[in-house]
Amino acid sequence: MIKKFIDKLLGKSAGKTTTGPQTPATEPEAAVVPVGPVIGVRVEVPVSEHGINPALLDDRAIKVVTTLQDAGFEAYVVGGAVRDLLLGHRPKDFDVATSATPEQVKSLFRRAFIIGRRFRIVHVVHGRGREHEVIEVSTFRAYLDASAAEQVAGNEKTSKSELAGKSHVVDASGRVLRDNVWGPQDEDAARRDFTVNALYYDPRRQIVVDYHHGLADAKKRLLRMIGDPVTRYREDPVRIIRVVRFAAKLGFEIEPGTRKPIRACAELLANVPASRLFDEMIKLLQTGHALASLEELRKQGLHKGIFPILDAVLDDAHQHDGREQFIQRALADTDRRVGEGKPVAPSFMLACMLWHDVVRRAAQLRTKGENPTAAMQTATDAVFDARIGDISGRGKLAADMREIWLMQPRFERRTPSSALSLVEQVRFRAGFDFLRLRADAGEADNELARWWEGFSTANEAEREDLLTEARAQDQARRAAGGSAVVARVPGVEGDAAPAGVPAPAARKRRRRRKPAGERSAAAPTSEPDDSATS
Repeated sequence: MIKKFIDKLLGKSAGKTTTGPQTPATEPEAAVVPVGPVIGVRVEVPVSEHGINPALLDDRAIKVVTTLQDAGFEAYVVGGAVRDLLLGHRPKDFDVATSATPEQVKSLFRRAFIIGRRFRIVHVVHGRGREHEVIEVSTFRAYLDASAAEQVAGNEKTSKSELAGKSHVVDASGRVLRDNVWGPQDEDAARRDFTVNALYYDPRRQIVVDYHHGLADAKKRLLRMIGDPVTRYREDPVRIIRVVRFAAKLGFEIEPGTRKPIRACAELLANVPASRLFDEMIKLLQTGHALASLEELRKQGLHKGIFPILDAVLDDAHQHDGREQFIQRALADTDRRVGEGKPVAPSFMLACMLWHDVVRRAAQLRTKGENPTAAMQTATDAVFDARIGDISGRGKLAADMREIWLMQPRFERRTPSSALSLVEQVRFRAGFDFLRLRADAGEADNELARWWEGFSTANEAEREDLLTEARAQDQARRAAGGSAVVARVPGVEGDAAPAGVPAPAARKRRRRRKPAGERSAAAPTSEPDDSATS
């Protein structure tokens, strides 16, 4: 009863936030700090003010919006796409927000699929194969206070039975586990994270709908949380990572009130499922601003203890020992590829980041007599458990990374059969790019990387010349008393272990003695050989 009375004084119905602008109350009870958001005022910004170039829009996204509008629903391009359009960039992805429910959206499109449990959305698919495009359509959601939600003691995995059939649920820390209560557009805007992401664009009328001064913040290049930052971080701790990612990607400043509680709220990330945190880390590193993202993490004090993978490469103990140069080059290469519109595989990036971790563990196993290949495989599994954990697609990811790693010692063998077999491997290019990065960082011979680059693109005659060149180089090294191995892979077969890890003792190969009868039969006779006299 007391809660209902307070809700009434604050202008709320039971568990429901009032729409429309809030006005200061003159009653003494208004001093109570509301737990709900400040619902913004709708402002329609014409093209003369926002200046969005229609040529940057996606025809398929426009078709989704107009199809929904023609069916009698409100529909807009929303979120990051509008923000990027305001900044003059062509968005990578287009999302749509609408008053239609997921079932109503699905009924309007031939290839549409309702997905998600935490947030039910619709994927409208255009095209097929590699050329397909997905437009993500979400229904306007109501902003409900955490106090109005049902609470469970566990999380997504431990409380599945309690979550079944429920629309708005939080865990004990206030993190939202279900958010599927539909509402008006002004509440949908209030429940979005940052002001610059709470913008709606109508391509038909060419207006931007702004409830929280997002257009002004975009012009100031400022990231500002909608509502109380601590409450919003508690609702979804991943917003802590998102603010870092957007600041790095967009070059925006974080508004002081939004930045201040970040470190204190970072412990909330421990409640986020490992798979979701892993996905956020991949986004952080694949936006084309990986180096800036890592710098922003350091700036906000989030570079330790948040992502186990980053702990492997950002630990102070790894500075100035040569390993950081390899990581820096790998991330810079990732940024370059994203900037050129080329695909970036998470497996390649993670193989770079965890390379030295795996090499160190493999070397330790080799000192105990483990077979080099088995040591690498065991080390891979151990590093995955420690740095990545239980995530969706773990097996495929680990297999791709292991293939890249185990390919490195194969680059040392430049015999005709070995070389031709290697260039035919499906993941040869990934393995070679890894070798090239190692060469750039001084971990492998630049001449070896140059040779393989030439061999992979050469015709048959040119390959014969390159193989002859390789034989001559190897023979020259052996004659000089050196090894024919050109690339040195720390901790992997063919090289010494990393510094501080003793190398395994070399095994002496015992020559197999033939039985006495066989030795006498194989002994040369005194008669001349026919071929010698012919």
